[in-house]
Amino acid sequence: MKKSGDHQPVEPQFVPPDERRTRGKALREDVPREAHGHWKAPKDRRDIVDLLNESNHGRMPDLVPIRFGRMMQSPFTFYRGSAAVMAADLATTPASGIRAQLCGDAHLSNFGGFATPERRIIFDINDFDETLPGPWEWDVKRLVASVVVAGRQIGVPESDSIRAARATARSYRERMANYASMRALEVWYDAIDIERFMKEVDSAERRQQIRRRLEDVEEKNVPEFLFPKLAEHRGTAPRIKDDLPLIFHPTVEEAPGVESGYKEALARYRDSLPEHLRTLFDRYHFCDMAFKVVGIGSVGTRCAIALFMASDDDPIFLQAKEANASVLEPYAGKSLHKNHGERVVVGQRLMQAASDLFLGWTRGVNGLDVYVRQLRDMKISPIIESFDATDLRAYGRVCGWALARAHARSGDAASIAGYMGASEVFDDAIADFAVDYADQTHKDHRAFVKAVRQGRIKAVLDA
Repeated sequence: MKKSGDHQPVEPQFVPPDERRTRGKALREDVPREAHGHWKAPKDRRDIVDLLNESNHGRMPDLVPIRFGRMMQSPFTFYRGSAAVMAADLATTPASGIRAQLCGDAHLSNFGGFATPERRIIFDINDFDETLPGPWEWDVKRLVASVVVAGRQIGVPESDSIRAARATARSYRERMANYASMRALEVWYDAIDIERFMKEVDSAERRQQIRRRLEDVEEKNVPEFLFPKLAEHRGTAPRIKDDLPLIFHPTVEEAPGVESGYKEALARYRDSLPEHLRTLFDRYHFCDMAFKVVGIGSVGTRCAIALFMASDDDPIFLQAKEANASVLEPYAGKSLHKNHGERVVVGQRLMQAASDLFLGWTRGVNGLDVYVRQLRDMKISPIIESFDATDLRAYGRVCGWALARAHARSGDAASIAGYMGASEVFDDAIADFAVDYADQTHKDHRAFVKAVRQGRIKAVLDA
């Protein structure tokens, strides 16, 4: 006899892809695709300086002016550093109700190439500090708006920026339709390798430039290049070189645990690795750690590089980054993970086609959550400033493809594809939103620069 309250596990009901497409299409009745096509700041929109100051909570105060100095440089650098502002804005926009694992900061500079554990170069999303489940449209809107902001930054005609934005949205829609018709394992096996990436590049000259850059990155990734650039021998022990203010050794107050060699944090990190990779990690011994200022949005958080050695000529550098609550959390819900480093790692593994061998998480003795990965493992970032209109359109298409693949792994590709449909209605709407939000970004950047000049916030230009 069953006790009161006992329940048999309920098996999830299988819903065929065609039915899920139909359900996605039906969502247009409540949220028409055209509803995504505009942005107008609400009257109660919060002051951007207040939002940015709030996002500085817990950051190292001496580094915050560097963050703001980098954001001052252009509307595009402002856009890159103001994910918290756009998260608040996206929460006021229409959403179909379908959720997926989000990057949370999907802009052109957060995509790029890197090496898989099998040493293949693939193209994918490469920044997951803000990852969290949420409405899939938020990532698409942030990515496509970044295309228009970048287009204005590099000086291409507005019509070309809009075409590139529309091409990015169309690529996302068409690739999602493809993933909706694929077997589940095929979606997870799929990756954008360098040859597939090259097919999207329209210029033979540009393809040749990319291949030369790949060769250069491979040459500079070897220990013989990286070690003397970042470290030096002092006595019997190698140490990371200081390069103030961007690389420096922290004090005990800035990084509790330094006196013990971070033994507790490293032990917790080791436990986060798959068991077979702990054998590999155990071949290395910790030598040194220093803080390193990186990016724009991350400046002020505790980011470090750590040097490990397996032998005198066998170094590895790991990057450890502080992980705080995602900027999406106030609007999309709290993370299910108690450690935000784990949140980042799980989101990255879920969205990326392949992730770094050493990807893991820990918690410092000061209570800060941290995630860890290799430093510069053949990482290739886009040089947006060198783009012309053709490059912008091609690069946007590949980013749209990568985002669709990432969302298809965690979300319901058939429902998303059904909602977007086969026409260009969705593409046009998202491109219209992108233009409106690019206008908002330029306005916000001007207000931000004005706040710096008025002394409301401090900004410092670094090298």
